Amino acid sequence: MITRDFYYYEPSKGHGLSHNPLNALIAPRPIGWISTRDAQGRVNLAPYSFFNAFNYDPPIIGFSSITWKDSVQNASETREFVWNLVTRELGDQMNQTATPLAHGEDEFSLAGLTAVPGRVVNVPRVGESRAAMECKVTDIVQFRNTDGEKVSSWLVLGEVVAVHIDKLLLKDGVYQTAQAYPILRSGGLNDYVQVLPENVFQVTRPAGASDAAAHGKG
Repeated sequence: MITRDFYYYEPSKGHGLSHNPLNALIAPRPIGWISTRDAQGRVNLAPYSFFNAFNYDPPIIGFSSITWKDSVQNASETREFVWNLVTRELGDQMNQTATPLAHGEDEFSLAGLTAVPGRVVNVPRVGESRAAMECKVTDIVQFRNTDGEKVSSWLVLGEVVAVHIDKLLLKDGVYQTAQAYPILRSGGLNDYVQVLPENVFQVTRPAGASDAAAHGKG
């Protein structure tokens, strides 16, 4: 066994570091670039670093928001949202959409992005993004601490009802993740990482293990 000197802390008592390491430890994380529309028809586009997929069948994805922000408000009103893939070429525009604007102001226009109407939901996707998922909200969950007290953070879950993929990213029916050059949040104050084709490697699964089983299903 390798002997290491570990830094130890209990979050409830503070981490004692110059920056909370949680975001850097759980990294890299896919970016939830979420577009929504409010009950008055106004659109919103914002990035979330707490985002992931949670189920295969039905396909469910979700994003978490610290405080009740416009994306959560809109999703609660219309029960719809769209996830848009962030690639390296869209990184600066994604960052622009993090600008705090007044409710109802359009981040698509701010970042010079094209709002393409959804096919199933009444929420636009980012036309420049190479992949997008249209979703209908299934749950909005407010988090609690270990004492059962509600905290000011919410998880929005949605069933994927339509998917858009740039056909150039499909090879023999398989989506080529690295060919899109996606970027991911990597913790720290301003850190991101990029997925590159030369960094992709293969791991052969045990006999009989399915893709779903390898990710906790079965």
